[in-house]
Amino acid sequence: MEYKKNDLVTVAIGDIGSSGEGIGKVDGFTFFVKDAVIGDVVEAKVMKAKKTYAYARLTRIIAPSPQRTQPACGVHMQCGGCQIQALAYPSQLAFKYHKVRNNLLRIGGFSEALLDAVLEPVVGMEAPYHYRNKAQFPFGRNRDGETVTGFYAGRTHVIVPNTDCKIGVAENREILERILEYMKESGAAPYCEEDGTGLVRHVLIRKGFSSGELMVCLVINGDRLPGEDRLVKTLCAVKGMTSISVNVNVERTNVIMGTRCRTLWGADAITDTIHMRAMEEIDAGGDALSRKDAEGITFSISPLSFYQVNPVQTEKLYSLALAYAGLTGEETVWDLYCGIGTISLFMAKRAKQVYGVEVVEQAIRDAQANAERNGIANAAFYVGRAEEVLPRLYETEQICADVICVDPPRKGCDEECLATMVKMAPQRIVYVSCDSATLARDLKYLCAHGYALKHARPVDMFPQTVSVETVCLLEKFND
Repeated sequence: MEYKKNDLVTVAIGDIGSSGEGIGKVDGFTFFVKDAVIGDVVEAKVMKAKKTYAYARLTRIIAPSPQRTQPACGVHMQCGGCQIQALAYPSQLAFKYHKVRNNLLRIGGFSEALLDAVLEPVVGMEAPYHYRNKAQFPFGRNRDGETVTGFYAGRTHVIVPNTDCKIGVAENREILERILEYMKESGAAPYCEEDGTGLVRHVLIRKGFSSGELMVCLVINGDRLPGEDRLVKTLCAVKGMTSISVNVNVERTNVIMGTRCRTLWGADAITDTIHMRAMEEIDAGGDALSRKDAEGITFSISPLSFYQVNPVQTEKLYSLALAYAGLTGEETVWDLYCGIGTISLFMAKRAKQVYGVEVVEQAIRDAQANAERNGIANAAFYVGRAEEVLPRLYETEQICADVICVDPPRKGCDEECLATMVKMAPQRIVYVSCDSATLARDLKYLCAHGYALKHARPVDMFPQTVSVETVCLLEKFND
């Protein structure tokens, strides 16, 4: 049967796609239905039809799935932030486990038997809401010309008004409402993407979960805000406020942040501490941050710093990477794509020497400052692309590596970087990945060049979304 746009179809959902969409078949024809979950029987309207498949919009749930739950957010279907909030959390974890496993099977070429032995259960959360320590909210106007803020609808730049994001911190709502009131009183207009007019583009809000410190940075299409003292006064009334700043971005671009920041009040940065967890604590679950007397690293976080957005799971993720590294205090460790030194400094607590490499110069300056702040003298940092810095230092200075840790962007590691890692022949490689497809591709290369996959464990850093991190341990074959 042929389908066309606006056709209504009844379909039973039997699978879920990598982007969180429900997948069902009718007489061999495949439908991808956003917001439908496995086990649902739904009515859906065809939005785009091809010869053998179609994309459809959920219009009515005829029979809900046992795996369906009531989403906490009233605009989850419109907002592009959370794709699987209607899926019960245990089923979210199962989906993420199978997403990683399927990519390791299909792309990595690993056997079922090996994955049964090395792939461990997902590290999840007890309370998978209000976990984000960072959020960026755009400003714009609704159809009535009123200033609104919230998140973009999926694959658009249409703002879905919402000041109470359920995966963000509770303070976001008060901060956003105070900013909206300030804009109304001062006449500060929201930015308009169509013609580049208006002043207030975004607001960045960060919270240190360990410190309780709050940061607000308004991204503006100009040099100054009207009535900046008024803005400072209203935001200072929020408990925990530590830093208020503006970031200048006058470019016609989708990039959120510009390169220049100016502090209006308080500190230039906030601090947060990540504590190390024992493996048994990771396996036991629980969302409480580690006790304050546990070994930890304190980080300074500026508006432009990269810092993991889920501090509860970050403790688990980095502690898992540290455990896989198997450090005894005698090892030389290379941390590639090191950012502000988060994993590097964790490793330095247990290693002889750590070298970090990162392409962003400001991040390296932050890493060096973080090392000094924590009294860590056995960590050195280099600016540059890992695939260029690593071969150069290996060839010219013959710096060895007992352990290499990599935490690349979604595109994974460059093949030249992988080849140099193989040439350096570390005993262990710890791979932290935010994309299991490129992870599987890179593991296939490393396992074809002298390494064996010993452990792999997904970590749910982003509940309610389809994203999942994975930590892997590879060991060198002994000749």
